[in-house]
Amino acid sequence: MARYTGPKTRIARKFKEPIYGPDKWLERKNYPPGQHGLMKKRAKQSEYALQLQEKQKVKYMYGILERQFSRIFQKAARMKGVTGDNLLKLIESRLDNVVYRMGIAPTRPAARQIVSHCHILVNGKVCNIPSYTLEPGDVIEVREKSKSLDVIVNSVATHSNKYGWIDFNPAELKGTFIQRPERAQIPENINEQLIVELYSK
Repeated sequence: MARYTGPKTRIARKFKEPIYGPDKWLERKNYPPGQHGLMKKRAKQSEYALQLQEKQKVKYMYGILERQFSRIFQKAARMKGVTGDNLLKLIESRLDNVVYRMGIAPTRPAARQIVSHCHILVNGKVCNIPSYTLEPGDVIEVREKSKSLDVIVNSVATHSNKYGWIDFNPAELKGTFIQRPERAQIPENINEQLIVELYSK
């Protein structure tokens, strides 16, 4: 199955969360989409349904396909520490996500496109793989000829969030991936334990 490109509000309503950012339509219609959306919110969900829904939410949120997600989970399970925390650390270490966190792109899909179109350098070399996993100390920057792109200039100008695991210089459009974030540093509303329970069945 290809990456979802349909209406974002529909997905946000499905999970009852603004997973793609502030959404005025979600505020107006805070119930599932479809003809029977209002009735669905009364239905009781099984434990498996809740676990599956949490995994799907993270996949939509970060734009990750099923096979990619499964590989990331397997890698997280082999690492030392808590599997759920490791999973989120690996997802947050993806190049497209870090470009988004730096403010170079306004959304994760936009960050994926910027990376795919060869506008980003990693340690001085062009990297056009959005899923590339960064290591602590890696330097990420915008190519010289791409620094005047409107989408990048406008995004950096309006970006205000700062994250402790990223050091970014907006004047140079250059930053360093300091470390993989701790769970408490990741602002998204995710119950990673449900995903671990789903894969451990």
